[in-house]
Amino acid sequence: MANIREISGRIRSIRDTMKITNAMYMISSTKLKKAKRGQEGNLPYFKELNRMYARIIQSTSELQNIPYLDERPEKAGMDRTIALIVITADKGLAGSYNHNVVKLAEEIMRTCGCKTKLYVVGEVGRQTFAGKKVEMAGQFKYSAQNPSLHRAKLISQVILDSYLSGEIDEARLVFTQMKNNIASEAVAMRVLPLMYESLVPVNPESGEIPEKPSINFLPSVESVLDNIVPDMVVGDVYSALVESFCSEQNDRMMAMDEANKNASSMIHELQIEYNRERQAMITQEITEVIAGAKAQKKKKAQRELAARGGK
Repeated sequence: MANIREISGRIRSIRDTMKITNAMYMISSTKLKKAKRGQEGNLPYFKELNRMYARIIQSTSELQNIPYLDERPEKAGMDRTIALIVITADKGLAGSYNHNVVKLAEEIMRTCGCKTKLYVVGEVGRQTFAGKKVEMAGQFKYSAQNPSLHRAKLISQVILDSYLSGEIDEARLVFTQMKNNIASEAVAMRVLPLMYESLVPVNPESGEIPEKPSINFLPSVESVLDNIVPDMVVGDVYSALVESFCSEQNDRMMAMDEANKNASSMIHELQIEYNRERQAMITQEITEVIAGAKAQKKKKAQRELAARGGK
Protein backbone atom coordinates (compact mmCIF):
# COMPACT_ATOMS: atom_id res chain seq x y z
CA MET A 1 0.00 0.00 0.00
CA ALA A 2 2.90 2.33 0.74
CA ASN A 3 4.19 1.86 -2.81
CA ILE A 4 0.79 2.81 -4.26
CA ARG A 5 0.66 5.95 -2.14
CA GLU A 6 4.15 6.89 -3.35
CA ILE A 7 3.18 6.45 -7.02
CA SER A 8 -0.03 8.41 -6.50
CA GLY A 9 1.95 11.24 -4.90
CA ARG A 10 4.38 11.35 -7.82
CA ILE A 11 1.49 11.55 -10.30
CA ARG A 12 -0.06 14.46 -8.38
CA SER A 13 3.32 16.23 -8.24
CA ILE A 14 3.85 15.90 -12.01
CA ARG A 15 0.32 17.15 -12.72
CA ASP A 16 0.95 20.20 -10.53
CA THR A 17 4.17 20.87 -12.46
CA MET A 18 2.26 20.56 -15.74
CA LYS A 19 -0.05 23.36 -14.60
CA ILE A 20 3.01 25.62 -14.27
CA THR A 21 4.54 24.62 -17.62
CA ASN A 22 1.18 25.07 -19.36
CA ALA A 23 0.83 28.55 -17.85
CA MET A 24 4.38 29.48 -18.93
CA TYR A 25 3.61 28.25 -22.44
CA MET A 26 0.50 30.46 -22.67
CA ILE A 27 2.31 33.50 -21.23
CA SER A 28 5.20 33.13 -23.71
CA SER A 29 2.73 32.75 -26.57
CA THR A 30 1.00 36.02 -25.61
CA LYS A 31 4.30 37.90 -25.21
CA LEU A 32 5.54 36.60 -28.58
CA LYS A 33 2.45 37.89 -30.42
CA LYS A 34 2.70 41.27 -28.69
CA ALA A 35 6.40 41.68 -29.51
CA LYS A 36 5.83 40.77 -33.18
CA ARG A 37 3.07 43.37 -33.46
CA GLY A 38 5.36 46.03 -32.01
CA GLN A 39 8.16 45.16 -34.42
CA GLU A 40 5.87 45.12 -37.46
CA GLY A 41 4.50 48.54 -36.49
CA ASN A 42 7.96 50.18 -36.39
CA LEU A 43 9.63 48.24 -39.22
CA PRO A 44 8.46 50.49 -42.14
CA TYR A 45 9.98 53.59 -40.50
CA PHE A 46 13.41 52.05 -40.04
CA LYS A 47 13.37 50.56 -43.54
CA GLU A 48 12.68 54.00 -44.97
CA LEU A 49 15.56 55.44 -42.92
CA ASN A 50 17.94 52.89 -44.42
CA ARG A 51 16.75 53.68 -47.94
CA MET A 52 17.21 57.40 -47.29
CA TYR A 53 20.72 56.82 -45.96
CA ALA A 54 21.61 54.73 -49.01
CA ARG A 55 20.46 57.53 -51.33
CA ILE A 56 22.55 60.07 -49.42
CA ILE A 57 25.68 57.89 -49.60
CA GLN A 58 25.16 57.35 -53.34
CA SER A 59 24.81 61.07 -53.99
CA THR A 60 27.97 62.34 -52.29
CA SER A 61 31.65 61.92 -52.96
CA GLU A 62 32.75 63.33 -49.59
CA LEU A 63 32.79 59.98 -47.83
CA GLN A 64 36.06 60.75 -46.06
CA ASN A 65 34.20 63.35 -43.97
CA ILE A 66 31.57 60.88 -42.77
CA PRO A 67 32.69 59.38 -39.43
CA TYR A 68 30.06 56.64 -39.51
CA LEU A 69 31.82 55.02 -42.49
CA ASP A 70 35.33 55.26 -41.02
CA GLU A 71 36.76 51.72 -40.86
CA ARG A 72 39.87 53.07 -39.04
CA PRO A 73 42.28 50.78 -40.88
CA GLU A 74 45.21 52.34 -39.06
CA LYS A 75 44.06 50.56 -35.91
CA ALA A 76 44.74 46.83 -35.95
CA GLY A 77 45.50 44.06 -33.50
CA MET A 78 45.44 45.07 -29.85
CA ASP A 79 45.20 48.74 -30.84
CA ARG A 80 41.67 48.11 -32.11
CA THR A 81 38.69 47.90 -29.73
CA ILE A 82 35.42 46.18 -30.53
CA ALA A 83 32.28 46.67 -28.46
CA LEU A 84 30.05 43.62 -28.10
CA ILE A 85 26.45 44.23 -27.05
CA VAL A 86 25.34 40.77 -25.92
CA ILE A 87 21.58 40.28 -25.56
CA THR A 88 20.47 37.48 -23.23
CA ALA A 89 17.34 36.85 -21.15
CA ASP A 90 16.51 37.71 -17.54
CA LYS A 91 15.64 34.09 -16.76
CA GLY A 92 16.23 30.56 -18.00
CA LEU A 93 13.87 27.71 -18.88
CA ALA A 94 14.25 28.56 -22.58
CA GLY A 95 16.28 25.65 -23.90
CA SER A 96 19.72 26.60 -25.21
CA TYR A 97 18.76 30.23 -25.90
CA ASN A 98 21.11 31.88 -23.41
CA HIS A 99 23.91 29.33 -23.83
CA ASN A 100 24.19 29.90 -27.59
CA VAL A 101 24.46 33.69 -27.30
CA VAL A 102 27.09 33.56 -24.56
CA LYS A 103 29.04 30.92 -26.48
CA LEU A 104 29.11 33.08 -29.64
CA ALA A 105 30.23 36.16 -27.68
CA GLU A 106 33.04 34.20 -26.03
CA GLU A 107 34.15 32.87 -29.42
CA ILE A 108 34.34 36.41 -30.86
CA MET A 109 36.35 37.62 -27.87
CA ARG A 110 38.73 34.67 -28.21
CA THR A 111 39.29 34.87 -32.00
CA CYS A 112 39.00 38.56 -32.95
CA GLY A 113 42.63 39.28 -32.09
CA CYS A 114 41.82 42.69 -30.59
CA LYS A 115 40.55 44.28 -27.41
CA THR A 116 36.86 43.95 -26.59
CA LYS A 117 34.45 45.93 -24.45
CA LEU A 118 31.51 43.91 -23.24
CA TYR A 119 28.04 45.38 -22.77
CA VAL A 120 25.42 42.94 -21.50
CA VAL A 121 21.64 42.96 -21.71
CA GLY A 122 19.85 40.42 -19.53
CA GLU A 123 20.38 39.01 -16.04
CA VAL A 124 21.46 35.57 -17.26
CA GLY A 125 24.30 37.09 -19.29
CA ARG A 126 25.42 39.29 -16.40
CA GLN A 127 25.54 36.37 -13.98
CA THR A 128 27.28 34.11 -16.50
CA PHE A 129 30.07 36.55 -17.35
CA ALA A 130 30.44 37.62 -13.72
CA GLY A 131 30.79 33.98 -12.71
CA LYS A 132 33.55 33.55 -15.32
CA LYS A 133 35.31 36.71 -14.07
CA VAL A 134 34.86 38.50 -17.42
CA GLU A 135 35.00 42.28 -17.10
CA MET A 136 31.89 44.12 -18.33
CA ALA A 137 32.06 47.72 -19.51
CA GLY A 138 28.33 48.25 -19.07
CA GLN A 139 25.05 46.59 -18.15
CA PHE A 140 21.64 47.51 -19.50
CA LYS A 141 19.00 46.39 -17.01
CA TYR A 142 15.27 45.93 -17.64
CA SER A 143 15.77 45.78 -21.42
CA ALA A 144 15.58 42.03 -22.09
CA GLN A 145 12.02 41.55 -20.81
CA ASN A 146 10.65 44.87 -22.04
CA PRO A 147 12.09 45.75 -25.47
CA SER A 148 11.09 49.29 -26.38
CA LEU A 149 12.35 52.21 -28.42
CA HIS A 150 13.27 54.02 -25.21
CA ARG A 151 15.53 51.15 -24.11
CA ALA A 152 17.00 50.94 -27.61
CA LYS A 153 17.81 54.68 -27.55
CA LEU A 154 19.65 54.34 -24.24
CA ILE A 155 21.79 51.50 -25.60
CA SER A 156 22.44 53.13 -28.98
CA GLN A 157 23.46 56.42 -27.34
CA VAL A 158 26.20 54.64 -25.38
CA ILE A 159 27.40 52.95 -28.58
CA LEU A 160 27.42 56.17 -30.61
CA ASP A 161 29.15 58.22 -27.91
CA SER A 162 31.87 55.60 -27.47
CA TYR A 163 32.39 55.26 -31.23
CA LEU A 164 32.54 58.98 -32.03
CA SER A 165 34.86 59.66 -29.08
CA GLY A 166 37.27 56.95 -30.27
CA GLU A 167 36.84 54.65 -27.26
CA ILE A 168 35.70 51.87 -29.59
CA ASP A 169 36.46 51.32 -33.28
CA GLU A 170 33.65 48.91 -34.05
CA ALA A 171 30.34 47.85 -32.48
CA ARG A 172 28.58 44.52 -32.90
CA LEU A 173 25.25 43.23 -31.65
CA VAL A 174 25.30 39.60 -30.51
CA PHE A 175 21.74 38.32 -30.31
CA THR A 176 19.40 35.48 -31.28
CA GLN A 177 17.58 35.66 -34.59
CA MET A 178 14.47 33.66 -35.41
CA LYS A 179 14.96 31.66 -38.61
CA ASN A 180 11.41 30.30 -38.46
CA ASN A 181 8.82 29.23 -35.88
CA ILE A 182 10.92 26.20 -34.96
CA ALA A 183 14.58 27.21 -35.17
CA SER A 184 16.58 30.22 -33.96
CA GLU A 185 20.26 31.08 -34.33
CA ALA A 186 22.76 33.22 -32.43
CA VAL A 187 24.24 35.85 -34.78
CA ALA A 188 26.62 38.82 -34.64
CA MET A 189 25.70 41.96 -36.59
CA ARG A 190 27.97 44.96 -37.08
CA VAL A 191 26.29 48.25 -36.21
CA LEU A 192 29.22 50.66 -36.58
CA PRO A 193 30.98 51.57 -38.76
CA LEU A 194 28.33 51.30 -41.44
CA MET A 195 29.32 49.26 -44.48
CA TYR A 196 29.49 51.31 -47.69
CA GLU A 197 29.32 48.30 -50.05
CA SER A 198 25.99 47.12 -48.67
CA LEU A 199 24.40 50.53 -49.23
CA VAL A 200 25.49 51.23 -52.81
CA PRO A 201 23.70 49.12 -55.44
CA VAL A 202 25.96 47.40 -57.95
CA ASN A 203 24.87 46.20 -61.38
CA PRO A 204 25.03 42.37 -61.11
CA GLU A 205 25.88 42.00 -64.83
CA SER A 206 28.55 44.66 -65.31
CA GLY A 207 29.65 45.03 -61.70
CA GLU A 208 29.55 48.82 -62.10
CA ILE A 209 28.16 51.33 -59.63
CA PRO A 210 25.36 53.43 -61.16
CA GLU A 211 25.73 57.16 -61.61
CA LYS A 212 25.32 59.16 -58.44
CA PRO A 213 22.00 60.99 -58.13
CA SER A 214 22.16 64.76 -57.79
CA ILE A 215 20.99 65.91 -54.35
CA ASN A 216 21.73 69.19 -52.58
CA PHE A 217 22.21 69.04 -48.81
CA LEU A 218 21.61 71.96 -46.47
CA PRO A 219 23.46 72.90 -44.41
CA SER A 220 25.75 69.91 -45.15
CA VAL A 221 25.87 66.14 -45.63
CA GLU A 222 27.37 65.70 -42.17
CA SER A 223 24.50 67.61 -40.53
CA VAL A 224 21.90 65.52 -42.33
CA LEU A 225 23.61 62.26 -41.40
CA ASP A 226 24.00 63.37 -37.79
CA ASN A 227 20.21 63.34 -37.62
CA ILE A 228 19.61 60.14 -39.58
CA VAL A 229 22.33 57.73 -38.42
CA PRO A 230 21.44 57.79 -34.69
CA ASP A 231 17.89 56.72 -35.57
CA MET A 232 19.30 53.98 -37.82
CA VAL A 233 21.38 52.65 -34.94
CA VAL A 234 18.32 52.81 -32.69
CA GLY A 235 16.45 50.78 -35.30
CA ASP A 236 19.18 48.13 -35.41
CA VAL A 237 19.30 47.86 -31.62
CA TYR A 238 15.52 47.80 -31.29
CA SER A 239 15.22 45.11 -33.96
CA ALA A 240 17.85 43.01 -32.17
CA LEU A 241 16.07 43.43 -28.83
CA VAL A 242 12.69 42.42 -30.27
CA GLU A 243 14.18 39.59 -32.31
CA SER A 244 15.93 38.25 -29.20
CA PHE A 245 12.77 38.60 -27.12
CA CYS A 246 10.72 36.76 -29.76
CA SER A 247 13.35 34.01 -29.96
CA GLU A 248 13.38 33.69 -26.17
CA GLN A 249 9.60 33.32 -25.98
CA ASN A 250 9.55 30.90 -28.91
CA ASP A 251 12.33 28.77 -27.36
CA ARG A 252 10.54 28.82 -24.01
CA MET A 253 7.29 27.72 -25.67
CA MET A 254 9.13 24.81 -27.29
CA ALA A 255 10.83 23.91 -23.99
CA MET A 256 7.54 24.01 -22.09
CA ASP A 257 5.80 22.00 -24.80
CA GLU A 258 8.53 19.36 -24.61
CA ALA A 259 8.23 19.39 -20.81
CA ASN A 260 4.48 18.81 -21.08
CA LYS A 261 5.02 15.89 -23.45
CA ASN A 262 7.60 14.34 -21.13
CA ALA A 263 5.29 14.86 -18.14
CA SER A 264 2.39 13.20 -19.96
CA SER A 265 4.65 10.27 -20.84
CA MET A 266 5.78 9.97 -17.21
CA ILE A 267 2.20 10.07 -15.96
CA HIS A 268 1.22 7.36 -18.45
CA GLU A 269 4.04 5.10 -17.27
CA LEU A 270 3.28 5.79 -13.60
CA GLN A 271 -0.39 5.14 -14.20
CA ILE A 272 0.44 1.72 -15.68
CA GLU A 273 2.69 1.00 -12.71
CA TYR A 274 -0.06 2.18 -10.34
CA ASN A 275 -2.64 -0.08 -11.99
CA ARG A 276 -0.21 -3.01 -11.88
CA GLU A 277 0.45 -2.48 -8.18
CA ARG A 278 -3.26 -2.01 -7.53
CA GLN A 279 -4.12 -5.24 -9.35
CA ALA A 280 -1.39 -7.09 -7.44
CA MET A 281 -2.80 -5.78 -4.17
CA ILE A 282 -6.35 -6.81 -5.10
CA THR A 283 -5.13 -10.24 -6.19
CA GLN A 284 -3.29 -10.61 -2.89
CA GLU A 285 -6.42 -9.61 -0.93
CA ILE A 286 -8.56 -12.09 -2.89
CA THR A 287 -5.96 -14.81 -2.30
CA GLU A 288 -5.93 -14.03 1.43
CA VAL A 289 -9.75 -14.13 1.58
CA ILE A 290 -9.87 -17.46 -0.25
CA ALA A 291 -7.12 -18.88 1.97
CA GLY A 292 -8.99 -17.68 5.07
CA ALA A 293 -12.26 -19.19 3.84
CA LYS A 294 -10.55 -22.52 3.21
CA ALA A 295 -8.98 -22.44 6.66
CA GLN A 296 -12.35 -21.74 8.27
CA LYS A 297 -13.96 -24.53 6.28
CA LYS A 298 -11.23 -26.94 7.34
CA LYS A 299 -11.61 -25.96 10.99
CA LYS A 300 -15.37 -26.46 10.76
CA ALA A 301 -14.92 -29.92 9.23
CA GLN A 302 -12.49 -30.82 12.02
CA ARG A 303 -14.94 -29.66 14.70
CA GLU A 304 -17.78 -31.69 13.13
CA LEU A 305 -15.56 -34.74 12.93
CA ALA A 306 -14.53 -34.31 16.54
CA ALA A 307 -18.19 -33.95 17.57
CA ARG A 308 -19.17 -37.19 15.83
CA GLY A 309 -16.24 -39.04 17.41
CA GLY A 310 -17.30 -37.88 20.85
CA LYS A 311 -20.72 -39.47 20.46
